[in-house]
Amino acid sequence: MKFIQRYHQHNPKLYHHQLPSALDNPKLVHLNAKLLSQLDLDTSVIDWQAVIGGQLDDLIAAARGQGDSLDPLAMVYAGHQFGQWAGQLGDGRGLLIAEVLDKAGDIHELHLKGSGKTPYSRHGDGRAMIASTVREYLCSHALSHLGIATSTAIGFVVSDTFIHRGQLERAAALLRVSDCHVRLGHIEWVACYAPEIFPAFIDKLIADYYPQLHRSQTNKATDIVAFVRQIALRTARLIASWQLVGFSHGVMNTDNLNITGSTLDFGPFGFMERFDPTWVNNASDHTARYCYQNQPTIGHYNLATSLRHLYQLGLTDAHLHQILLDYENEFIKQYHQGLFAKFGFEVFDSSQQDNLEQLCYDFLYLLQNHALDYTNSFRALIAVVDERQHLSQYAHEYALLDILYQELGHQGKQDWENWLKRYKSAIALSSLPTTAFIDKLSTTNPVYVLRNHLAQSAIDGVLNDDFSALNRIFTLLSNPYQYQDISNPNDVHSSPKSQVATVSCLS
Repeated sequence: MKFIQRYHQHNPKLYHHQLPSALDNPKLVHLNAKLLSQLDLDTSVIDWQAVIGGQLDDLIAAARGQGDSLDPLAMVYAGHQFGQWAGQLGDGRGLLIAEVLDKAGDIHELHLKGSGKTPYSRHGDGRAMIASTVREYLCSHALSHLGIATSTAIGFVVSDTFIHRGQLERAAALLRVSDCHVRLGHIEWVACYAPEIFPAFIDKLIADYYPQLHRSQTNKATDIVAFVRQIALRTARLIASWQLVGFSHGVMNTDNLNITGSTLDFGPFGFMERFDPTWVNNASDHTARYCYQNQPTIGHYNLATSLRHLYQLGLTDAHLHQILLDYENEFIKQYHQGLFAKFGFEVFDSSQQDNLEQLCYDFLYLLQNHALDYTNSFRALIAVVDERQHLSQYAHEYALLDILYQELGHQGKQDWENWLKRYKSAIALSSLPTTAFIDKLSTTNPVYVLRNHLAQSAIDGVLNDDFSALNRIFTLLSNPYQYQDISNPNDVHSSPKSQVATVSCLS
């Protein structure tokens, strides 16, 4: 474990140093041992229950043992929220407590969420609810194992510190890990409130997060354009990966997207159940601004809104226009490649691409028109391709296919049969063996996603100091592409369309 300090080298206007406000009697609920090992963080000398509870003595001692210091800080940033300028924001209940170097030489930022009030708390108490903490812990773990760029978490605690969220309840805290906590909103804050340090700020962001682009000492504009393009391309790839697994972030403000294209800030998120492109998981999103189908457009808006501030450093209208076109093209490319893979097509004749796109979209229209489950319907394609050759091996998938067929009405069954003929014809044209299709289907279409009712069952357990449901769900999400014996039918159960619940922003 090697401690480094990068963000501290920025101008002090960008942060406020402070220690966490420790929770009363913290109790460790779950520790991600595999992540600790990956990060080369020693579990034998560090009491992670104490650290996540806000007592950093072990981490401070470890840093001093290497001749380093540990100076936690709260970041200031700004943002556009629901399309409106919100002015100054910042870490109102979290602290960047350390940056560590793993065995592979990669840098990870440790951020303690629920650590108490900061100068940027506004009217908040700086604490975190158990419910929002459980949801973030499980969702970041789920996305990570689905192969999506995301923050993760080392673990979380509950405590005897009480907070008021409509009623008194116990506070929790979570130790988040991310490659980057610098948000698009950081760029907005510096450009608006400290323009005199903007050039140095951007130069250091490039050096820290895109060192391969930090080349030009004489023509900084070259670095700036490349930097902006990389932010846009990574954002496009991230959102394409969300769309492919039916993930809706819920609150894509400019202060909730970072500059490296990894998922950050889990609030009123959700995984699509019955396919509806206009689905809104955020109970506060009354205009459906952040609905599932709008996410690519909102990504474009956020980039255009925040990155225009780079005009003062050499970016031009022409540059940004082209970069936003690159964003659109990259999203379409990544989404279509991923969509084709979800149907088992890895290599295909480019002359057939239009037909293949239509086949894929017609499947989505079928799901939408008949309110079918997004995740389960894609997984059921394994049974379609297998054609009853391995009934016991793919028993789960055949059960899903039966449910799908039962949920179709008379017209739906006709639509399904017509689509199946076209799908099987496309498979035959590909000349790929059935095993290749099934392998692709099995590694691109998960069995398990974090459905809202699964998250709620874990929350209900933790609220009652029963961690068994959380432990089981964590295990399921660790291997989402394979059916597991510890599973039960409720894990993949799709809520009736009339009972699809939304999630509050309360945290």
